[in-house]
Amino acid sequence: MESEMAAAPQRGLPVDDERLTIATATRRAVQRSGGWGGIAVGAAPTLAFVAANAIGGLTWAFIALAVSVPVTFGVRLARRESLRAALVGLVIAAGCALVAALTGEARGFFLVPTVLPAGWTLAFLGSVLIGRPLTGVALNRVARGPRNWRQHAPLRRVYTVGSLVAAGICFFNFVLGGVLYLTDQLAAMAVQDIAFIPVPFVLAAFTVAAARRAIRRSTTPAGADRPRHQIL
Repeated sequence: MESEMAAAPQRGLPVDDERLTIATATRRAVQRSGGWGGIAVGAAPTLAFVAANAIGGLTWAFIALAVSVPVTFGVRLARRESLRAALVGLVIAAGCALVAALTGEARGFFLVPTVLPAGWTLAFLGSVLIGRPLTGVALNRVARGPRNWRQHAPLRRVYTVGSLVAAGICFFNFVLGGVLYLTDQLAAMAVQDIAFIPVPFVLAAFTVAAARRAIRRSTTPAGADRPRHQIL
């Protein structure tokens, strides 16, 4: 979730529908993640590492990773994904592999993804405490909100709630990942990483939809939405 949250605003979230349902948001989030094919491509190095480690040990896991990462990079470019996204995936895989090599344990591959949500939890909570919720900083432009959104009470409330929800998700991700890491559940950690890929986009879609609703309500004159017979 943490690495995708910053990228979500740049991917053109289609959130014009005010009554965004969970099913619709999830479907759109999968699309923003590159579709099921894009998720599969992004998950390939992790799956290759875990599968090879289960079959032949850590050495074979590194070999599988060394093969799958360049292939994944090439497939992403062939799918016309941005070079930045492809490079980020490459760097993340290399960093996780380095930690696994330094620790000498296959579960070390998941150490950074396990610890990082704790930092994001503190960042989201801290942003709320200082009155600059991160979801507002990241998504207000996408929502077409005013520059002084912090003085806009309904809009600030939307971003505060969004940031608190994001903090809760990150904390849950951290706790779950920590339990799986301590119990050496590599397959479960891989499933957790893959399952959380669309989550930031779902949260971003709901947050932007709620922000636009708050903006429309604040700019609509009183009584404009009432039926004519009620006004008369």
